[in-house]
Amino acid sequence: MHMGKERLTRGLLLRVGVLLTAVCVCVHVYLETARRGAPAALTLGRPTQPGRTKQVSAAEAGEQDRSVKRRISYVRTLKKEARKRDEDPSSPCCLPRRPHRKTLRWHIDLEPWAGESRSLEDEAERFLSYITTPQVSCASLVSREAAQQGTKGAWAACLDPKYSLTHRIHSKHCRVYSFGLGVDDRSLENSLARAGCEVHCFDPSLKQPHLQQDDMWLHRLSVDWRDPNPAIIAQRQYASTKKLATILNDFGHRQVDVLKADMESAEWKILENLVLEGVLESVGQLLLELHLHWAGFEVGGDDPSVVRFWFSLLKELERANFRLFHIHSDPAKPRLFLHKNVRNASSAYTLSWVNTEWRP
Repeated sequence: MHMGKERLTRGLLLRVGVLLTAVCVCVHVYLETARRGAPAALTLGRPTQPGRTKQVSAAEAGEQDRSVKRRISYVRTLKKEARKRDEDPSSPCCLPRRPHRKTLRWHIDLEPWAGESRSLEDEAERFLSYITTPQVSCASLVSREAAQQGTKGAWAACLDPKYSLTHRIHSKHCRVYSFGLGVDDRSLENSLARAGCEVHCFDPSLKQPHLQQDDMWLHRLSVDWRDPNPAIIAQRQYASTKKLATILNDFGHRQVDVLKADMESAEWKILENLVLEGVLESVGQLLLELHLHWAGFEVGGDDPSVVRFWFSLLKELERANFRLFHIHSDPAKPRLFLHKNVRNASSAYTLSWVNTEWRP
C-alpha cells in the first residue's frame, strides 16, 4: 500500500514537471518573438542588447531617416533597371532573354468559305485560280529544257540571284532532298548535282539502305506525316517512312535548299505536318506535285470541305513566306477534279514555291 502511494506521487510529480517545462518553453518563445518584432529593437539594421534602451538624438534620427531613404531609392533603381532589361533584350550588361518557344499547333487555320453557298463550284474556282497564278517571277529555272521532253519535265527550281539558292551553290553548301515512289525522272536532281549540290534521293523500294550513285545519295526511306510505331520498327529492323523533321534530325541536317516531293496523294497530310511542326522554316524551295482526282490519304469531309482544306494549306504556305513561281499541269493526266470535270482542270499539277525570307 505504501509502495503504491509512492509510485503515484512520483508519476504525478513527473507529469507536473513536464507541464512546467512546456509552459516555460512557450513563454520563452513568446518573449523572444515579441522582442525580435518590436520596432524599437532595430537601429540601422543592428539588434540592440536586451534590457537596454538607447537615447537617439535628433541628428542621429535624421541620419537614420536619410539612410533608409537611400536604401529605398537604391532598391527602386534596381527594379527600374530590371524592367529596362526585360523590355530591351539587347542590354549589354546581361545575357539576352531566351526566345519564347513556339506554340504547338494541332490543326491548321481554315480559311473562310469561298461563298455563302459553300458549294464545290465556289471552292474549286478559288482553289484553281490560286494554283494557276504565279506570285513571283523567277529569272532562271533549272532544267527548263526538260519541260519540252515530257510530262515529268515540269520540275523546276529558281536560280534568281535575289534568292538564296544561287549563293548556296557557289559556296558549296547547297543541299537537295528528293522524295518519290518508284522510278522517277531525276533530271532536276542531276542538274543540281552537277552544279555542286549535295543531293539525297529517298525511295523506300530500294534494296540497299544507302547507296551513292551518279553524284547522288540514294536512301531506302520516304517521308510521311507521322513516324512509324516502334513495334513495327523492331519487327522490320528499319523504318521505311519517317517525318521530315525526324529525317533531318537523323541525318544531322538543319536546312534543305530544295525539297522535291511526288508522294502520290500523301502530299496533303505531309504538307500539313510540315506546317504544324514548323519545319517549313528549314526549307528554301518547295517543289510539289498535287493530285486532285480524290481527297488524298486521311483527308475527310464532303467535296467543298476538302477543297477548302487544300486551299487553307496553301495559304499557310503563303503565311510562311513561300511564293508560287512555277506551275505545270500534266496534259497526259485525266481531267478529273474530285472525280468530276471542273473547269477542265487536270488531276495533277506540279507547283514550285520559293521561301522569299529564307536566309540560311
